[in-house]
Amino acid sequence: MIAAWRNPAGGEEYAFAFDRGRTQRLLVLPALFDEANKTRHLMTQVMRRLDEAGVDSFLPDLPGCNESLASLQEQTLESWREASHAAARYFRANRVLTIRAGALLAPSSLPGWRYAPTGGANALRTLLRARTLSAREAGRSESTESLLEQGLEEGLELAGYRLGPAMIRQLHAAGLPEGDALADITQDMIGGSGLWMRAEPDFDAAQADALAAIVATGME
Repeated sequence: MIAAWRNPAGGEEYAFAFDRGRTQRLLVLPALFDEANKTRHLMTQVMRRLDEAGVDSFLPDLPGCNESLASLQEQTLESWREASHAAARYFRANRVLTIRAGALLAPSSLPGWRYAPTGGANALRTLLRARTLSAREAGRSESTESLLEQGLEEGLELAGYRLGPAMIRQLHAAGLPEGDALADITQDMIGGSGLWMRAEPDFDAAQADALAAIVATGME
C-alpha cells in the first residue's frame, strides 16, 4: 500500500499505491495545499475501487508535502511537474487522473482525466482569501492585494503552507492548461458538492463510486 520512489533531486518520496503488476496503471496527482487534505480520503477510496476493477494506481507525495523530507519553501510548480514526470516513469503509468489544481502538474505524454480542474491563479486566490478571513476573525486587517505583493517578493504562509516567492509567482501566472489529452470530469458528473468546499475534510462514498466508475470505464 505504501511505495517509495525517487524525486528528481534524488530524495526518496512515498506514494499510496495498489501495484499488482497489471497492464492498466494510473498516476493520481493530488489537489494542492489545503484541498489535498480535503480530498485525500476520496482519492484513496477511488483507488481501492479501481483496484477491485483491475487497475493499478499510484498517489505520490509531492516533494515538501506529507512525509517528504524536502523543503516545501524551495518547491515550485516546475519542480512539482518534474516530480510528477519522475513518478509516472517510475510507476510505469499509462494514464493520469488529476484533482483540482493538480491539473497543472500532469505529464504531457499521458492521456487521462482532470477532475474539477482549476488553474494556479484560482488556487492562490482561494488561499489568500482564506488567510484574510482568518486574520479578520483574529482581529487583524489583511488584504489579498497586500498579501500577494508580499508573497511575490518574500514568499508567504498560506493555510499552514510556507510557500517561497517562486511558487507564489508561478501560481499567480498559471492558468488552466489547454489541450485535448485529458478529459474533464465535472462535479455534476460526480454528484453532490465538491469536498474541497467543505470546512473540514469529509468523504462521500457515492462520489467515490461515480469517479471510480468513470475512470475504470475509460481504462478499458
